[in-house]
Amino acid sequence: MNHYLQVAQEIAREAGRLLLAEFHRPRAVEYKTEVDIVTAADRKAEEFIVDRLHTHFPQHAWIAEEGSRRESETDYCWYVDPLDGTTNFAHGYPVFCVSLALVRGSEILVGVVFDPVREEMYHAGQGEGAWLNQRPIRVSAVKSLSESLVATGFPTRKRHKHPNVAYFHRFTQLTHGVRRDGSAALDLCYVACGRFDGFWELNLNPWDTAAGVLLVREAGGLVTNFQGGPFRLDSEETLATNRQIHAEMQQVLVQATAEAARG
Repeated sequence: MNHYLQVAQEIAREAGRLLLAEFHRPRAVEYKTEVDIVTAADRKAEEFIVDRLHTHFPQHAWIAEEGSRRESETDYCWYVDPLDGTTNFAHGYPVFCVSLALVRGSEILVGVVFDPVREEMYHAGQGEGAWLNQRPIRVSAVKSLSESLVATGFPTRKRHKHPNVAYFHRFTQLTHGVRRDGSAALDLCYVACGRFDGFWELNLNPWDTAAGVLLVREAGGLVTNFQGGPFRLDSEETLATNRQIHAEMQQVLVQATAEAARG
């Protein structure tokens, strides 16, 4: 496990520095869909990461956001987000990161998230705790939703029809505030280190969540779907908290979903 963590941190740090260099240059933006963008930095970072993974772990599979994929006969698979926060990056907003996770079957073994702007390296190994720049981290001790700061994210398409608007409105009224910074991986890391007390989002991909979910769990937090069921990498719903406010957040989400279904 330590070897996987060490290599993943080295790769993430180098990829992050590549991103930071690109961040300070003029940025060319392409569109994957009408509003879903990708930059040259996404592709450069992904190419770098998968090349390094192949060098260090030639028997492992990998799945990356921008389309790189390698099948393997082993149960080990790396989930790679070379640039989580692409829209932020493209607009010069300095909130983005590199996210890597090693999964065996359905178990998340290793999670690494590197924020190159703040030089913050988050890492976790299954059963080995969660860390920020080599210091152990824990979720917050906030006990009530009314005293909490929470975070969420929105999809790039059809936001006006998305049920998260209703959830956002509800949580804005019930908490100290809701933050929307555009990087699910960092949002999960912020739950793990106590900057946020909770996070919810819909329709995330495994490369968005795998590393951050392990960090929250290893920091003492809880991750489920909105109904409180087990979180899976293919879950459409992600609810991550410090445990203390989990039941309250879940109740709000379930009630808002039921009200939206009734029209």
